[in-house]
Amino acid sequence: MLIWPLPALLTWALAWGLFMGLQAVGLGPVAAFVPALLAAGLAAWTGRTPWRRLFMLAGFPLSLLASGAAAAVPGWVWLLPLALLLALYPLGSWGDAPLFPTPGNALDGLAQKAPLPDGAAVVDAGCGLGAGLIALHRQYPRAQVHGLEWSWPLALLCRLRCRFATVRRADIWAEDWSGYHMVYLFQRPESMPRAMEKAAAELAPGAWLASLEFEAAGFTPKARLETVQGKPVWLYQVPFKRR
Repeated sequence: MLIWPLPALLTWALAWGLFMGLQAVGLGPVAAFVPALLAAGLAAWTGRTPWRRLFMLAGFPLSLLASGAAAAVPGWVWLLPLALLLALYPLGSWGDAPLFPTPGNALDGLAQKAPLPDGAAVVDAGCGLGAGLIALHRQYPRAQVHGLEWSWPLALLCRLRCRFATVRRADIWAEDWSGYHMVYLFQRPESMPRAMEKAAAELAPGAWLASLEFEAAGFTPKARLETVQGKPVWLYQVPFKRR
């Protein structure tokens, strides 16, 4: 995990490098600004707090403005950072986890700990760019893999990346979980009570809730898996047992 403010500095450097590189190959300022801003926006998604995400995204356009290099960029272009932030991270999802991909081997052995029948429906609630979907598909190749993502650009990119899965733009908290045999989460500690309450109310007996890294306080896990140091998978099976 990078120590703050290193993520912000790296984000700004990435955007500036892309902006200057694209101009070096012949693109105009506007054509170079847009992909550089998009790159900054995707990197900013990984910030741990809303203020850090805003800081990471705003650094490039503000430094561009301060440098004087923005003189050739039309005024309307400066609305793009706000539009990009709202598109990548809609206001309704600011309380959920940022984009932290599931490590490639973090779910190794999950199928042995939590076996599912062929054709079972598995969902990654908050699938981002699809790292969790790929890991779930590797564990359950005969399952119906689904992804829910509130950010429409991320949902679109995930859909293109994970052709084996059904990916939809949806609010994970408003979506009905009752049809799934397993709900996989990589959220935040603060989200776990809400997730457990929703899962207990909607999932059928025998269904699983799998949480990467964050334990549900007050509940006894059915199993625990740790193939990546510091990132255990906590497995809870309905009906949940309280401690």
